[in-house]
Amino acid sequence: MTFPAGWTARRPTLDDVPAILAVVHAADTFAVGYPDFDADDVRDALTAPFVDPARDSWLVTDPDGTPVAWSILGNPSGVGREWVDVLVDPDRGAQFRAPLLARLLDRVAERAAERGVPALTARAGVYAPETRWADELVAAGFQRVKRYVRMSRSLADLPAEPPPPAGVTVRPLRPDDEADLRLFHRIHDTAFRDTLDHDPLGFDRWRELLPSYGKVWDEWFVAEVDGEPAGALQSSDQAVEQDAGWVRTLSVLPAHRRRGVGAALLRRAFAVYAAKGRARAGLGVDLANPTAPVTLYRSVGLVEERWTDMYERSVPAPQV
Repeated sequence: MTFPAGWTARRPTLDDVPAILAVVHAADTFAVGYPDFDADDVRDALTAPFVDPARDSWLVTDPDGTPVAWSILGNPSGVGREWVDVLVDPDRGAQFRAPLLARLLDRVAERAAERGVPALTARAGVYAPETRWADELVAAGFQRVKRYVRMSRSLADLPAEPPPPAGVTVRPLRPDDEADLRLFHRIHDTAFRDTLDHDPLGFDRWRELLPSYGKVWDEWFVAEVDGEPAGALQSSDQAVEQDAGWVRTLSVLPAHRRRGVGAALLRRAFAVYAAKGRARAGLGVDLANPTAPVTLYRSVGLVEERWTDMYERSVPAPQV
């Protein structure tokens, strides 16, 4: 990658978190209209499992040393797809995004060799305003594979929580009870097996990788039908800065779908968010999900807010 005089690319450290955050906020504001990350998110990305900032990340700075672009790989589970993130100040760093992408793809190829596999799949996300980024991904061999939609609803007009359907009960998760955590994991793992992106994780690894923002235990719920496990809902506090509750995952076992279990879990979560004074509730939905959850989400008052397209390409390991 060739830089103008005085511009450099280097490996970031944790000392760079405040400066990186300024780049991330500029990128977020262009893409979604407001800053969507905080300093802890940047720090978590740099210290995440299976990430070595000295090999998996780059920071581009101008002649004054001010960062204008940041790239990093992510793979929280160490299996499955490699997430490719290139965030730029749209006014000062856009010209560096394609070269940084090329460097990350070279690193994905190295990671394939390190894992002893012939190739890895790289994935990147594109918001509606990021047309240049979409073009750069296509030029680099990516194809659009799916669309995620963010949905939300106001909690100001939330009706009283109705009784669940006959036989359905919803209760809080018991996080201090390992058997209950294992039950939650089993429901989640089983429910997502029929989705394309499912990367199965054993219980111990799943628990170890739960992010700190995911452990809002009083917003996790288990549903039962006639006393049998049927579904589970995991919340996170990732949208608290937008004064919103966030449904991170909703899982309903195949035998209990279309019986009101998912709606009962969502309504319970919304009631808890509202009781905490949150203004809105939201979640993201994969439009390729074979269970067609958009219909369910609309039935509980959620409406489409914005979309994100997912692009992928296979990256072969270097030939030796």
